[in-house]
Amino acid sequence: MDVLNFPNYRFRFKNNENIRQIFDPIRKKFVVLTPEEWVRQHTLLYLMNEKEFPPSLIAVERKIPFKGIIKRYDIVVHHPNGSILLLVECKAPQIKINQDVFDQIARYNLSLNADLLMVTNGLNHYFCTLDYINKNYHFLRSLPSYSTVKKNP
Repeated sequence: MDVLNFPNYRFRFKNNENIRQIFDPIRKKFVVLTPEEWVRQHTLLYLMNEKEFPPSLIAVERKIPFKGIIKRYDIVVHHPNGSILLLVECKAPQIKINQDVFDQIARYNLSLNADLLMVTNGLNHYFCTLDYINKNYHFLRSLPSYSTVKKNP
């Protein structure tokens, strides 16, 4: 797998019928190791280890309805009160982060109303905060840590 623009992390791997799998600490199971999954697992450890987001508030690959179609988001971090703090879209390293990717996360966010968005292909990371009152967004240099963005229920 590609070296990504994240700190070095240790992962658990296994082979199942010649299919390489990686352990997902949030879903608590081994999942097929694809390039996108490699990015997703790095992103999870980055959120938990570097930014101190509590694992109990993180959800991975859950269904969301969008205009009568069921879609799946990559990662969501909830506030303790259940609202959405962060929505993350992960792409494989060979996928360029372009307007289509930003449009995809924006469509998902129509249903979720996250405070923060993150888009990553493991090499390039983009973060923004959303201002729903003024209907705009602001790109950030880095993702704030959990302690600076958490809300009390």
